[in-house]
Amino acid sequence: MEIRSRAFGSSGGLRSRGAFRPCGAAGFCGAVLGAVALSCAILGAGDRGAAPPKWKLAVQAWTFHDMTLFEAIEKTRAAGVECIEAFPGQRLSREEPNVSFDHNAPVSVLAKVKKKLDREGVKLVAYGVVGLGRDEAENRKVFDFAKLMGIGTIVSEPEPGSFELIDKLAEEYGIDVAIHNHPKPSRYWSPEAVLEAVKGRSKRIGACADTGHWMRSGVNPLEALRKLEGRIVSAHFKDLGEFGNPAAHDVVWGTGKADAKALLEELHRQGFSGAVSIEYEHNWGKSLPEVAACAKFFKAVSEELSKRASGS
Repeated sequence: MEIRSRAFGSSGGLRSRGAFRPCGAAGFCGAVLGAVALSCAILGAGDRGAAPPKWKLAVQAWTFHDMTLFEAIEKTRAAGVECIEAFPGQRLSREEPNVSFDHNAPVSVLAKVKKKLDREGVKLVAYGVVGLGRDEAENRKVFDFAKLMGIGTIVSEPEPGSFELIDKLAEEYGIDVAIHNHPKPSRYWSPEAVLEAVKGRSKRIGACADTGHWMRSGVNPLEALRKLEGRIVSAHFKDLGEFGNPAAHDVVWGTGKADAKALLEELHRQGFSGAVSIEYEHNWGKSLPEVAACAKFFKAVSEELSKRASGS
């Protein structure tokens, strides 16, 4: 998706297959068991993916950008998803087509959105892609809006030289900032560019891993996730029908070239606990069945990972 902001312009653990034999000496047996216990403790500490997933599934409203925000919320619930990520400037509703939802909207509009979210049983968890720069007052508009709406993550492609200010605001407000990667030649298209941007910054600032845009840029999404370990805040999750083609389009998760299951398994191994947002940029206006199929795939993988963690 493009940056659209009125304020800033358009734009797995070790498994032993052997069996223990009775020990001939109690001391030796104790030493062996002690060593095994220590090894398991070390492995358990490093293998964070051994726990059940703590992530949440969302829909990026850009998936339904040709509709109103109220319709996007309804479609999200119809797809079996309980969280949504909003983007700046989406039309509010059919009843008020000339009213937009963003961080410049009046409190009365925000109240209507909160009421609609509550009625549909959908939680607003993230907002973006929105501009953040060196103007503190303009940035505070975005953070104030996020705080008021209960949003935990702001997704942005910040201006160079703005990270000290953004880091300060993220800590002050207790809101994370996720750097999004549009395809090459955008500023943050590579994981290395994101890592350089967050160097020396708090853990409040990290990556919004857009797996599809990496594929369009010729970046292996699994390798990118591994490079960004410890810095992934959120994800715009996609599966594409082709790799390395800038014009490749979204397909249902698990049916394309991304190896979507492996990507989710890697996020789980890293202990990722943020929002995995479905951003389906294809079949505009008719994509609800595909979105629902992506949600079904995600829930199946999550259930499998939970069963592995419980040993069932």
